[in-house]
Amino acid sequence: MLKKKEPAAQGLKIIIVGCGKVGSTLVQQLSREGHDITIVDKDAAAISELANLYDIMGIVGNGASYSVQMEAGIKNADLLIAVTDSDELNLLCCTIAKRVGDCSAIARVRTPDYSKEVGYLRDRLGLAMIINPELEAAREAARILYLPTALEVNSFAHGQAEMIKFKIPEGNILDGMTIAHFGQHITNAVLICAVERGGEVYIPSGDFQLKKGDVLAVVTPRKMTRSFLEAVGFKTNRVKNTMIIGGGKSAYYLAQQLTHMGIEVKIIEINRARCEELSILLPKAIIINGDGTDEELLKEEGIQYTESFVALTGIDEENILLTLYAKQVSHAKVITKINRITFKDVINQLDLGSVVYPRFITSEAIIAYVRAKKNSTNSNIETLYHMFDSRAEAIEFRVDKPSAATNVALMDLPLKKNLLVAFINRNGRILIPTGQDCIKVGDTVMIVTKNEGLVDIRNILR
Repeated sequence: MLKKKEPAAQGLKIIIVGCGKVGSTLVQQLSREGHDITIVDKDAAAISELANLYDIMGIVGNGASYSVQMEAGIKNADLLIAVTDSDELNLLCCTIAKRVGDCSAIARVRTPDYSKEVGYLRDRLGLAMIINPELEAAREAARILYLPTALEVNSFAHGQAEMIKFKIPEGNILDGMTIAHFGQHITNAVLICAVERGGEVYIPSGDFQLKKGDVLAVVTPRKMTRSFLEAVGFKTNRVKNTMIIGGGKSAYYLAQQLTHMGIEVKIIEINRARCEELSILLPKAIIINGDGTDEELLKEEGIQYTESFVALTGIDEENILLTLYAKQVSHAKVITKINRITFKDVINQLDLGSVVYPRFITSEAIIAYVRAKKNSTNSNIETLYHMFDSRAEAIEFRVDKPSAATNVALMDLPLKKNLLVAFINRNGRILIPTGQDCIKVGDTVMIVTKNEGLVDIRNILR
């Protein structure tokens, strides 16, 4: 056992089983937010490294072992999160935790067979959450291909609102326009809630002037997304076909969704046995057995003419090179899957189009649950999304009870700096708020902020 400091007074006691990519991301974020973290893994070196970096407790052992969980303090834990590479081990860890301790449990489960039974497993095992990063990454990629102008498309308010991210090209009408002018002359039913420029992220005020090259995060009611993009000069037709490199779980989930949408799918996978599996699982898709990094094969299969290209191999470097090649030889909408989060600055400068991080998707969902569990007296967190490499957050709160933030006009609320109320969802209707609008009990409210660790709607106030 590795020694650690005394736990934060108001944090939750959390046991994380598995110190791989997702586990280490969770340790980094949750320890920063003041939680008492214990991490369990068989890899002593990895445990030692994380414990020294983040001043947490580390236990070397099998997370599904009763004695190891007891040593980790399962009797007093608020939450166990199992994110090992084995679905079965994760489910077993959670089952034991639920039997031994009075805590919530979250399991990462990635196998397609289990993903069809999520509701049953969650209810029967009493789990707070089952999360499938490959499925969620595929959903994000599918949303982007449905609206290929966007770099990212994220869903809020149970699909009623969307946050889209796009770059202002040269000659676009938004170049040189202020936020106030945009609201008065383009539309006041859409909100520009964050801007990335020159490596800096801004929560813009009315006098902020947009420039070509800016990356905008825009919130809009879902039914208005296409008409808004068309109004500011972007094409909005979804792609008709796509080429996917790699035939893993993400590729299966994505192809399944795209074929349902009527989009033609071609998958290139090097493993012949996997190709045979996919041809049975995806009868509407074209499955090619070959090396997706072979330039001649890509040309033979029509990379020059494909409308979209998705690099989903298990190797980040391959995905990056494939995307850069696709951009060079075609006009395809490109999406790149990246598993590791190293060399972010270099990656951001490569213009890889839309980048999907399954690791971030998993950690965001779990952190949203943790924050809601930590303090949910007046509100609950419905959705949490890290923007621009975690330099800003979009948080959707559900407002259950009156507080200092409710029934007061937004213009009269003492809001924190670098914070914006992006929309109010009232009975399924999305309101882009003005200063006269107020937050009411029963609403869900989306906040975009550069402030970290908001757990309650009252946290928006100074």
